[in-house]
Amino acid sequence: MAEQVAGEGRERVLSAAYELFSQQGVRAVGVDTIVARAGVAKMTFYRHFPSKDDLVLAFLERREQLWTQQWLETEVKKHATDPGERLLAIFTVFDEWFQRQDFEGCSFINLLLETIERDRPTRLATVGHLSNIRIFLRVLAEGAGVTDSDDFARKWHILMKGSIVAAGEGDRLAARRAAQVGELLLRSELDGRRQAVPSR
Repeated sequence: MAEQVAGEGRERVLSAAYELFSQQGVRAVGVDTIVARAGVAKMTFYRHFPSKDDLVLAFLERREQLWTQQWLETEVKKHATDPGERLLAIFTVFDEWFQRQDFEGCSFINLLLETIERDRPTRLATVGHLSNIRIFLRVLAEGAGVTDSDDFARKWHILMKGSIVAAGEGDRLAARRAAQVGELLLRSELDGRRQAVPSR
C-alpha cells in the first residue's frame, strides 16, 4: 500500500509538470506551482525528485514516449505505408497539429533554447531526445532509398523544427510549406541516386 501511495504521489507530480512544462516552458514554471497543481506536499515532491532538474529529465522521457513514439510515429504510420510517403506524412500530421487550439510547440526545442549551459544534464538529455527523432527519420530515409540517410535525416529534421517554430509564430500553413520543400528534397535525393547508377 505504501508503495502504491508513493507511486501515486510521483505520478501526480509528473502529470502536473508535464502539463505545465508543455504549455508554459520549463523556466517559467516553479516548484511551488507544480506542487499546487499536483495537490501534494512539497516534501512529496522532493522525495521523488530531489531537484527540479530531476523532474525535467523525467518530463523529457515522458514527452518522448507520448509525443514522439505514441503520437508522431504512430500517426505517421497510420497515414502511409511507403517510407517516402511516411516522410511526407509527417507534415500532414503536423498540419493537423498546427490547426489545434492547444498547439503548444515542441518541448525539446523550447527547452534547448531556454538552457544556456551546454553541459547541463537537461540540455544534454534534450539533445539526445531530438537525436532519437532523427533515428526514426534515418530508418524512413533508408527505406525510401536515400544513400546518405544521416545527412538526409538532419535536413528533414531542420524542416520539421523550422515548421514548428513558424507555426509558433502564427503561420498555420507552415507544415504545408515544409511539405512542398520536402517533396523537392526527397525527389532530388532519389533522382541523384538514380543518376549515379551506371547504365548497363
